[in-house]
Amino acid sequence: MERYLHPAQPVILNSLMAQWPATQKWSIEFLQSEFGHLEVPVYSSKPAQGKQHQHAAEQHLELSKYLNMLKSGENDLRIFFYNILQNAPELLQDFEYPELGMEFFKRLPVLFMGGKDTRVQMHFDIDLANLILCHFGGPKTVLLFAPDQSRFLYRVPYSFSALHSIDFTNPDLEQYPALAHAKGYVAHIEHGQALFIPSGFWHFIVYEDIGFSMTLRSLPTDLSSRLQLLRNIVVTRTVEGIMRKTIGQRWNDRNERLAVERAELSI
Repeated sequence: MERYLHPAQPVILNSLMAQWPATQKWSIEFLQSEFGHLEVPVYSSKPAQGKQHQHAAEQHLELSKYLNMLKSGENDLRIFFYNILQNAPELLQDFEYPELGMEFFKRLPVLFMGGKDTRVQMHFDIDLANLILCHFGGPKTVLLFAPDQSRFLYRVPYSFSALHSIDFTNPDLEQYPALAHAKGYVAHIEHGQALFIPSGFWHFIVYEDIGFSMTLRSLPTDLSSRLQLLRNIVVTRTVEGIMRKTIGQRWNDRNERLAVERAELSI
């Protein structure tokens, strides 16, 4: 709490999951065998276009079929925010909520999954939760930036993401010069390791191989963060949804242009 939680310092926790049955049991093969019959929503890594909803599922597939697609090289479609409590409650017995000085929101243990070379756009979470990212399967790399670095990251207005066109693993600093001023962290995590992501931190994820993570969430308790959370949900997300439906691609283009202008003004 003193070294990481209160100062909002990311850290890899090597032994947090050591005693969990999940660390020994959970694998792609285990999920395919025990839960392959479940229908899961899968999401494209490509940005929404026109009047398309920003967080709409691309399609619904049986988990077994989706996992076979990953094994065959699929790296666009990914599972996003899949609620274990609602869809696979049997998994709850395989882990426990750790004592870390955080009050976890136990209605939302959620899974994320992707194939080799899948990339997750630079973003921060709308609910501003402190996150414990518990990882299984192949390794992944997570780039992290504190909230005070937002001005350099080409944040798209009325969203919680940076420009999709930026490759944060190999950024073009001539096209996006503000990125040269951003200072962050690189975390490489493997099966059985957990990553603490502080509230409001930006993260960009690269799956080095087929893998999946479970996120345990602790919602903010201070008044200012809770007010910002409400603003994110009630105002920002609502305005984005209405404008995307009514104006479509012109709204998207306007916001991407403003992202560039504001980032370059910051330097």
